[in-house]
Amino acid sequence: MAERKLVELSAEECLALLGSVPVGRVVFTQRALPAIRPVNHLLDQGAIVIRTHLGGGLSSAVGATRGLVVAYEADEIDPRRRCGWSVVVTGTARMVTDSRQLARYEELLLPWARMAMDCVIRIEPQLVSGYRLAPVGQDVPGLRPG
Repeated sequence: MAERKLVELSAEECLALLGSVPVGRVVFTQRALPAIRPVNHLLDQGAIVIRTHLGGGLSSAVGATRGLVVAYEADEIDPRRRCGWSVVVTGTARMVTDSRQLARYEELLLPWARMAMDCVIRIEPQLVSGYRLAPVGQDVPGLRPG
């Protein structure tokens, strides 16, 4: 197996990669402890948009604040080739309450689980970081050397 290097990605590259996959994990605080939920998402004007259900841990945590600091992580890893990337976004999560935006997101972002997903949450990125694991000696287009 060829040797690998870790290549840091720019914020723009991170958001482009995040927008290229449909699923990630949101990290939030629930009862003073970290909680992680896998969710599907979309990227809209640089923000991450997810749907969840009212009464769930995430919607309850976000609804109880004027903005909850969360982390969002997505990746695409090939364990056989030992290559891929991982992106982490930290930002403020808020409920979407505008009826036009809600209708738009409900049309664009279909739930994977068979249950009412009646809550839309928008995460505005404040910190964006990511890395690509790539073979040493191989140029990776569009990436800064590591």
